[in-house]
Amino acid sequence: MAKIIKVQKGTKDILPQEVGQWHKLEKNALEIFTRYGYKEIRTPIFEATELFARGVGDTTDIVNKEMYTFEKSDRSITLRPENTAGVVRSFIENGMARLSAPVKLWYKGPMFRYERPQAGRQRQFHQVGVEMFGIKEPTADAEAIMLAVDYLNSLGLNDLEVEINSLGCPKCREEYKRKIKEVLKPEFDNLCEDCQNRYEKNPLRLLDCKVESCKEIFEKPEIQKVIQSDFICEECAQHYSELKSYLDKLNIKYVENKLLVRGLDYYNRTVFEIKSNNLGSQNAVCGGGRYDSLVRNLGGEDTPAVGWAMGMERLNSLLPEIEPEKLDGYIVSNSPADAFAFAQELRAKGVNVEFDLANKKFTKQLEKASKVARFALILGEDEIKVNKVSVKNLSTSEQVTIDRNEVIDKIKA
Repeated sequence: MAKIIKVQKGTKDILPQEVGQWHKLEKNALEIFTRYGYKEIRTPIFEATELFARGVGDTTDIVNKEMYTFEKSDRSITLRPENTAGVVRSFIENGMARLSAPVKLWYKGPMFRYERPQAGRQRQFHQVGVEMFGIKEPTADAEAIMLAVDYLNSLGLNDLEVEINSLGCPKCREEYKRKIKEVLKPEFDNLCEDCQNRYEKNPLRLLDCKVESCKEIFEKPEIQKVIQSDFICEECAQHYSELKSYLDKLNIKYVENKLLVRGLDYYNRTVFEIKSNNLGSQNAVCGGGRYDSLVRNLGGEDTPAVGWAMGMERLNSLLPEIEPEKLDGYIVSNSPADAFAFAQELRAKGVNVEFDLANKKFTKQLEKASKVARFALILGEDEIKVNKVSVKNLSTSEQVTIDRNEVIDKIKA
């Protein structure tokens, strides 16, 4: 017997009994995002490696450790680890800057990161997300957060906590970085290896560290004093203040978290996460923020932008199991030709039906019908002769014999 080839570590089959939940995530996304004026975009799952190095940032764990990169015809290609960079590339390449602002786009699909598989996160995982281009005002930030909350609520997820922070602009952030490095310098040797590497390249990322020993260091009073300081400039502070006033107006409860920096280099000013209290330590279901310099950094015009992404596997883990949808009818007959013709007649009119392709015994067909359909459509010899069908309601056991042209009304009723 040939050796069985198994699914790769960090990947997972989405089986038929699970697909209903994925359909719910996708259907709700289309409905809610369309309500806010977003249009779906579908970008390739692989891009030039340079796109992610420049877009996501060469100091991030994603670029340094987690990308699936390969060489092809003297070009370096990478499976997308996230989709914002790809959407921005498409925005620039297809001249969307000429469109009337705001340009609102949403996406769904697989992403790829080489990391340790964990609950709700695989090496091939799926995200749903939105990007809005062209609006610098905090109304865009507030709408992005409101949209995320609306979408999560539509899935029945109401036990949510919104965390927000402002990273300021590149100018006011430089002084903050200097102070962070200065106050952490005496603790340098006690930081984890990742934090030591980030110390020079991107000191703000230290605040995002999940290692307990580093968290304890950041809790020290002299370090907290710097972290909690209001370092942002007047213009950034005004933007942040207005954002909070919009969230208050929208009755969105939020918590300010000075340690929230997000893991990608392109964020500026607003960053946010939405967490669910029904998950463990990895409880974030949505993360995003503003990235006003990314379009310019990737070769486009200066364009303000804001967006977010959600891991669909993590969302699925919070949803109740959805019962697979049953067929409208299952044709039970010992005449395969008549059953086949009747099935096609009903399918052509939009009815979901099956019949027994293997021509099993009548009782076996009825048993199968009770598992997969709402109605058994019985075509015995007598029914076939007079062009009728016996319709059995499989939940109530009620059975009637009617003309074939009345079947659809009976099922729909």
